[in-house]
Amino acid sequence: MNRQNFPVIQYKRDFLSIEDMQRMSHEILKNYDTRRSVRTFSDKPIPDSVLENIIMAASTAPSGANKQPWTFCVITNAELKKEIRIAAEKEEFDSYNGRMPEEWLNDLAKLGTDWHKPFLEIAPALIIVFKRSFEFGENHQKKNNYYVTESVGLACGFLLTAIHQCGLVALTHTPSPMQFLSKILQRPENEKPFLLIPVGYPSDDCEVPDIGRKSLENISQWYK
Repeated sequence: MNRQNFPVIQYKRDFLSIEDMQRMSHEILKNYDTRRSVRTFSDKPIPDSVLENIIMAASTAPSGANKQPWTFCVITNAELKKEIRIAAEKEEFDSYNGRMPEEWLNDLAKLGTDWHKPFLEIAPALIIVFKRSFEFGENHQKKNNYYVTESVGLACGFLLTAIHQCGLVALTHTPSPMQFLSKILQRPENEKPFLLIPVGYPSDDCEVPDIGRKSLENISQWYK
């Protein structure tokens, strides 16, 4: 690859011993295994500095050609959260009452979800992730981004991990369709809503479904 005109920096990492690597990997698994999707939030506020660092951590995710095709919109304004809830519940009501096939509804019934989304108002912050399919260059010309869905999906994974690492909880909410978010937040035409994530602390009476995770044998295939 010709990097004649491409600036580079030296990259180094400290190597861990096998023992330390095994210990750390076990601790990471133990920690991540406590992550759960939460639907009952406390309204306790989150410092802006924490939200800022969480978003910057998410922005370290890899992206196609380093285009970083994402925008993280943070909503803490009560009136905006209420407007988003009303619009989201309208879409969710339609989904639960005609859009979703019976099989999907049966799967959701096990989790106890319905079209009511009070967490959109109660959670202290909503982070709405938008994907940017293109950018505007000179003379308003469109310049494509690459692997946008994959890149934004990776950034969302980083975001959820950062939220968990900070002792907070979140929910990946996907009311469909989500274009009402673009309208409410007056986002530009090159941005499309990707994920709506309420963030905060769990309520004192928070409960989550008693579900398990698939075993290593069910999620991996090894070729040695």
